[in-house]
Amino acid sequence: MQVSELDRLLGIEVYATKTSGVGGKIRESAEDFIVEETLVDGSKASVTGNVPPRVIGSTQNKQRFLLCTLVKKNWDTFIAMKNVAKALGLEQKRVQFAGIKDAKALTAQYITLEKVSAEEAAKVDLKDVQVHPVGYVREPLSLFYLLGNNFTITIKNLNVHEAEAKEQIEQTMQQLIAIGGIPNFYGHQRFGTTRPITHVVGKALSQGKFEEATMLFLANPSSYEHPASRQARLELQETKNFKQASETFPKPLRFERLMLLHLRDHPDDFVGAFKQLPPKLQALFVQAHQSYLFNRFISERVKAGLPISEATEGDFVVGVERSGLPLTTTAKVVTPEKLGEINTQVKAGKLRVALPIVGFKQKLSQGAMGQIEAEVLAQEGVESGNVWGNELSRVGGKGGLRALVTPVLSYKLTKIGDGAATSSFMLHRGCYATIVLREFIKPPNPLAAGF
Repeated sequence: MQVSELDRLLGIEVYATKTSGVGGKIRESAEDFIVEETLVDGSKASVTGNVPPRVIGSTQNKQRFLLCTLVKKNWDTFIAMKNVAKALGLEQKRVQFAGIKDAKALTAQYITLEKVSAEEAAKVDLKDVQVHPVGYVREPLSLFYLLGNNFTITIKNLNVHEAEAKEQIEQTMQQLIAIGGIPNFYGHQRFGTTRPITHVVGKALSQGKFEEATMLFLANPSSYEHPASRQARLELQETKNFKQASETFPKPLRFERLMLLHLRDHPDDFVGAFKQLPPKLQALFVQAHQSYLFNRFISERVKAGLPISEATEGDFVVGVERSGLPLTTTAKVVTPEKLGEINTQVKAGKLRVALPIVGFKQKLSQGAMGQIEAEVLAQEGVESGNVWGNELSRVGGKGGLRALVTPVLSYKLTKIGDGAATSSFMLHRGCYATIVLREFIKPPNPLAAGF
């Protein structure tokens, strides 16, 4: 099955299934793409605003942190958090969350607000953003508390009749179940679909090319973005006049404007410009580059004919928590003597094959997979070692391991009719629903298909 050019730009060069795809489009409205967060204690945030009791031990007795459900529609996570902080008169760092949610979607997630009362939080009044107090907790929210996300997603304008669509989707799921889930690619939103440059900026940052990274982020236009944004970027590309750009860049480009306001007064301080961004966004650039390399590792493994549903000699394998989350902080390398025993445990779901997220603390695999990884890094002009440890790339450049395959949990085709199909399922944290949908749709143009 031919892969789109956009997918290739992001390192996603293969499909896991052999079905022809049902076509269609996602995200025609925010309600077509619903995301509801689940924490490790099983508490599920709801887009209806319903608040479950005792989420991660919350209480009605006042403590330092207020736990809330945040429901947003068509909002970028970072911008939503910034506006919530502003509405409450808080520094942005006093609003904490566990995971980034899709922008073009209706989403519900938990957040904590430091030194804010339930009465104050309930008064937040932002368009398409709701804050529902749950209770008070002792610690701020972090990734540690996040189990995963529940998705309810509608594909509209199917290219095939509904009976055929049902059969194709069911066959696709059977093939995914046979390999233990989806290849754990980082999805399109990790890189920016309309302007997929986040990983390119991250590569420049990791190599210490701070001016190049700045100009890539600010002045590299996309034919798919708003004409005013494209024109502003082109003008900056030609003039390198940060003062002028700080006045002419469209207001929706909030993060670009933050950097430009700094560069207006400090035109050579490119590191300082990036430090105007939220720390999690700073890290996201370098992490996007690591994600691109990880995607290429998966793609090249599949193209080389190595299995993704079992281990080979030299692979990393990691344990699995009771919750189903992989224990990526501890790993062992597969030896010839242990290969059969390990694959028995992989098949039983007790171990998972993992690939490296390249960084200054992570080694490559051994064996055939290690050779593939080394070849990818050579092709991409990436060195190992301290290149990931400069003053900006160290924010996200540590590296680690990530499961090669992730299960699709509680899958249901909940509705099909009127040229549309609605599916619900759960994925563990850090995994992407668009990678599941990509297998269903097989889009020749992911952007046109709503990805």
